[in-house]
Amino acid sequence: MAKTNVQYLCSECGWTGAKWFGRCPECGQWGTIDEFHEARPAAASRTRAGGATRGADGGEPARMSRTRSAAVAASAARPITEIGTDDVTRIPTGFSEFDRVLGGGIVPGSVVLIAGEPGIGKSTLLLETAGNIARAHAAAGGRVLYVSGEESQGQVRLRATRIDAVEPNLLLAATTDLATVLGLIERERPTLAIVDSAQTIVSQDVDGISGGSTQVREVASALIDVAKTLDVPVLLVGHVTKDGSIAGPRTLEHLVDVVCQFEGDAETALRMLRAVKNRFGPTDEVGCFDMSGEGIEEVTDPAGLFLSSAGGDDAGDDAPPVEGTCVTFTLDGHRSLPIEIQSLVTNSVLPTPRRAVNGVDANRIAMLVAVLYRHGRVNLLSNDLYISTIAGGLAKEPACDLAIVAALASAARHAPIARTTCAIGEISLTGQVRPAPRLEYRLREAARLGFTTAVVPRLRRRVAIPGLRVVEVTTLKAALDALL
Repeated sequence: MAKTNVQYLCSECGWTGAKWFGRCPECGQWGTIDEFHEARPAAASRTRAGGATRGADGGEPARMSRTRSAAVAASAARPITEIGTDDVTRIPTGFSEFDRVLGGGIVPGSVVLIAGEPGIGKSTLLLETAGNIARAHAAAGGRVLYVSGEESQGQVRLRATRIDAVEPNLLLAATTDLATVLGLIERERPTLAIVDSAQTIVSQDVDGISGGSTQVREVASALIDVAKTLDVPVLLVGHVTKDGSIAGPRTLEHLVDVVCQFEGDAETALRMLRAVKNRFGPTDEVGCFDMSGEGIEEVTDPAGLFLSSAGGDDAGDDAPPVEGTCVTFTLDGHRSLPIEIQSLVTNSVLPTPRRAVNGVDANRIAMLVAVLYRHGRVNLLSNDLYISTIAGGLAKEPACDLAIVAALASAARHAPIARTTCAIGEISLTGQVRPAPRLEYRLREAARLGFTTAVVPRLRRRVAIPGLRVVEVTTLKAALDALL
């Protein structure tokens, strides 16, 4: 019988100890320490339960347990000078946006954690990725294993039919037993394995409920071990809590190789994939996807998603400008995205004027209104203000300050800003317009989209961009005069 030890685990940082604390002595969080029972399974119990293949002599299984991996000759320590530096051949996912976030594709033997809110499209994205990889490796005999702990095989098949991901070499399994999952991966040796999700898989060798800290850590450790041993990449789906963090112990994020957040607004079809942690690539890339009834489609050029009109040439010469709007350019990873700020200024009948914002920082709006009154001579302190962005875009970067102030001043003075004009810059409390990082990159994107004028802070060196007139300002009053 397995021996059970009672310990206490912090779900935030992974601290373990033999005594319970109301506050974690490691990370200082309150109410994050829970009791768990860690069992020590006998050797090969998980492998035998999963139906692993036996050795060449018909004796014990070829892979006894995770603790035996240190005795394998292939993992013996070698001098670093004798290790080759050949690039690892990555596996394309079929989505250029997904490959961009991962750093060029899936690395063999890696474990990628995809986290997101319920219904955001995690399972759809991974099932469509499984279909793309299965289709690409059909001629070579490669197979893709999709393990679902939340849906039956029939339910997964219905979704695969809807998104056109039905392939003969795409294997489906519906199970919540960890031993069965490991046995399937060892027996099939797939090109890619997908486990949906980490919180639904249960190990019979340890105590704890499904989704608990003990179970999640055991499942992640076992999948990482089999991925490294067999050189099989694993895509792991993770649930999130109410505050948006990944459910389970924080050690889950430390164990895996890549952590991606799949984000989006439930009211819009836009989805963003961000790399929070990436051992094989950058963490400042973002992928854009469009969610539809036929599945997920990648958006290679999301420039026009956050504009009410495409701007520049697409807006047309006869289209009149609208008061209360201004376009800025924000950075999201290596991408520069245009964001249209819309504002509405009305007379307030309330003792305290209303401030309603969407996509911008409410605290920063209060500061900008005060600066606009003091240094821009535009009094909006007693007005109701409504500020919003288009299509769920976020304008919380300080470089969006100038566009927000310009939109408010345009609505207050009933003076529209030209459609081909954009504003980029941070505003200080003294009314100065401060530089924005990577400004030249934003200006080149503005010129590509057809903008002809850009109001920006004073540049350290002269920038010449064909087709774009750059107006440099140093104060808020000068910026408003140039824009209005």
